[in-house]
Amino acid sequence: MGTYFVENFGCRATQADGAAIERQLLDRGLERAASPTEAQVVVLNTCTVTSSADQDARAAIRRIHRNNPKTKILVTGCYAQRAPEEIAAMPGVSIVIGNSHKNEVADYAVPLSLNNSFVPLGTLAGSDTENVIVGDIFAHTELLAAPVFAGPDGWEKTRPNLKVQDGCNNRCSFCIIPSVRGRSRSLAFDFVIREANELVARGYREIVLSGINLGRWGRDLPSRSSFATLLRAILAQTTVEKLRISSVEPMDWTNELIGLVASSPRIAKHAHVPLQSGSDKILRRMHRRYRPWHYADRIERIRQEMPDAAIGADVMVGFPGETDADFEQTRALIERLPFTYLHVFTYSSRPGTPSAAMPDQMPVAVARERNRALRQLAAEKNRTFRESFLGRELTALTLPRIENQHTQALTDNYLKAIIDAECAPNQLLNIAIDGLTSDGIYGHLRVM
Repeated sequence: MGTYFVENFGCRATQADGAAIERQLLDRGLERAASPTEAQVVVLNTCTVTSSADQDARAAIRRIHRNNPKTKILVTGCYAQRAPEEIAAMPGVSIVIGNSHKNEVADYAVPLSLNNSFVPLGTLAGSDTENVIVGDIFAHTELLAAPVFAGPDGWEKTRPNLKVQDGCNNRCSFCIIPSVRGRSRSLAFDFVIREANELVARGYREIVLSGINLGRWGRDLPSRSSFATLLRAILAQTTVEKLRISSVEPMDWTNELIGLVASSPRIAKHAHVPLQSGSDKILRRMHRRYRPWHYADRIERIRQEMPDAAIGADVMVGFPGETDADFEQTRALIERLPFTYLHVFTYSSRPGTPSAAMPDQMPVAVARERNRALRQLAAEKNRTFRESFLGRELTALTLPRIENQHTQALTDNYLKAIIDAECAPNQLLNIAIDGLTSDGIYGHLRVM
């Protein structure tokens, strides 16, 4: 029996791709190794959203090859789709498979693990190099997906991630993702319901729905369904106790979707709404499909409908041409809107994107200072949000982490919680909030 290890990098969609690959490998009879060093074949499922993501993948290849030169390394994912020859040239890499052929990873991983050598399965488009298998991602119509049952810090062991959409039809000038993941594709309605019911049957209490452009789910299906329609169907046709929605673009936070999330006790009160910039000029240069005032209207509507909801955003600093005035517009918009957390990123030039060729590229030192300023503002807003729950009661899902007789948990509104008790994982409990931790809250069980 061959052994494998899958290592994922990047977003929840990538984690879901990795879970689907694991399912295929297990179905083929391979056994999961405890670590990359102990595996006969290692599948690296890569990200390429920033230059740092590429560096992380290359560092992993070097580390695995150094620790066990006999291990066969198969590299797939977004970096593999974007720069396959670059990866294939690295010592230790046996084969590179792009997202275009990710559904065939098991066909190549199994021979690698059993024979300890690469076995060509035929000529495929994309490269003259035998160990590079990459084709036209825009001809790709299949969606590889399976629930994620395990992840960093054990969170997904109680909060499985179900990818229901992949690809993106937007063309943001800074983003490489559409060219490595292809057009927007939706997981078939019946498949979503079946997977959700399987998760419920396994005993999971919360399911996280994810995608590259999640709010576009259903637009490519014959029924032209909406994401809100999918949510209603999951609520009606499954008994899942809690649904959590990952990132949804601002233009897809319709009044219908906001109203549904607000009104259903089974949908977590949590909205992640990418902003990127508060400057109209920069948003136009980014080719984003909304203006600052449109964005503000959506955030204010969410807060009006859900007073206790977590509201987060992705923000980019240092985009080419971002002046001090542009940055101040972003900072001022963030300051006045009711955010509870931010993911702040420094612009990273991606080869092949329009922004890479733009003039007025930002000095790194300036971008880092702007990043620091927004992180500090986000920390202040987050602390204020957490303080508002002192003396109150929240529902939280227990995680499989117990330290010093305290249990880690995640509240409905996305706060990290420490419970003053040892609790089994995967329990939905009411906790009374007693105080703050460095980045969350702590409390005790509320006796009903």
